[in-house]
Amino acid sequence: MSEVLSHNQLAAIADEFGTPVYVYHAEKIAAQYQKLKDAFAGQDVVFFYASKALTNINVLRYIKSLGANVDCSSVNEVKLALHAGFPAQKILYTSNGIAFDEIEEAKNLGVHINIDSLSNLEKFGKKFGHSYPVGIRLRPNILAGGNLKISTGHDKSKFGIPVDQFEKIIDCVEKNNLFIQGLHIHTGSEIKDADVFVKGIEKLFDIIPHFKELQFIDLGGGFKVPYKEGDSETDINLLAQKVKESFANHPNPRHLQIWFEPGKFLVSEAGYFITQVNVLKKTSSTIFAGVNSGFNHLIRPMFYNSYHRIENISNATGPKKIYTVVGNICETDTFAEDREINEIKEGDYLVFYNAGAYGFEMSSNFNSRLKPAEVLVKNGTPVLIRRRDVFEDLLRNQLEAQ
Repeated sequence: MSEVLSHNQLAAIADEFGTPVYVYHAEKIAAQYQKLKDAFAGQDVVFFYASKALTNINVLRYIKSLGANVDCSSVNEVKLALHAGFPAQKILYTSNGIAFDEIEEAKNLGVHINIDSLSNLEKFGKKFGHSYPVGIRLRPNILAGGNLKISTGHDKSKFGIPVDQFEKIIDCVEKNNLFIQGLHIHTGSEIKDADVFVKGIEKLFDIIPHFKELQFIDLGGGFKVPYKEGDSETDINLLAQKVKESFANHPNPRHLQIWFEPGKFLVSEAGYFITQVNVLKKTSSTIFAGVNSGFNHLIRPMFYNSYHRIENISNATGPKKIYTVVGNICETDTFAEDREINEIKEGDYLVFYNAGAYGFEMSSNFNSRLKPAEVLVKNGTPVLIRRRDVFEDLLRNQLEAQ
């Protein structure tokens, strides 16, 4: 079974389900997960799918069927994972700047918990002491990632407890007799240099001896995937080798399970976003191809200046011309500027590649536009997994004031 959906398959899906539509290819998700398993074979490594990338319950259930665990960044993601069938012991909840009652709720659901502030660590210790294991998210003060907005480990990041506050962490742990089962770091997204993860491990090696009940270290995720031709990606095999060597060369070896949290790596390349061209507008500087979507459906190009390959699947062999692809939102709404694409006509289907991660997940109803449908293709068969919004969805939670 191919890991890539053809133009004909994508066009048929657009014809059947309408546009705009997100399409996810199950076999590509499986191939990415297998790539991780193969690279780390023989090591005690566990993978938690970072569900913030894409939380459709059908995708969650499929990833569960592959054997993966799941990482959650809110208690509602925890509840979605439980709804999708993940047992509590295979769910990791990493808090970030939230009220303590959300941590309590996650604890009551029985999942693994990482705490990222001294304040909440203190509250947890006072209330639960040694009775419930917990992990600590540390900020390693390492700058990494493809964009400052997705870099989470540097010294100005809000994430984690800074390593330079380590004495305060130890004081809190000892005072409250906390059961620390894990140490967590996550330096950012789009990390292609395996040495970034090695630096994180080295930071942890000085800390590990202080926690006698430690069971795992969590190195986060952020593996880079290619967005354009010739783009590099994280060398997973090299990463696995360097992680193994790091522990083998440590002067005081101690067996700890290693956790990773791949999100984009599993679902990004499995996703396609299909739009239809509403209008062509020729100006002195460019030809605008206006599609029936906008940053309300795919915000990444405007938010992160991200690149998504775009192809005209209605005229894949036509002559190439230069277009600026824009959306229908009443704001500057550019998907691609001065992009070479096969000749476009009004009504053509344009497909955006690498749209599986943070596409639908970050969508909105801005301009009172309707959210698109989602389709999962498994064993060659497309199945609707989220219906397209209808007008009534815009009113669903509104109340008429008397």
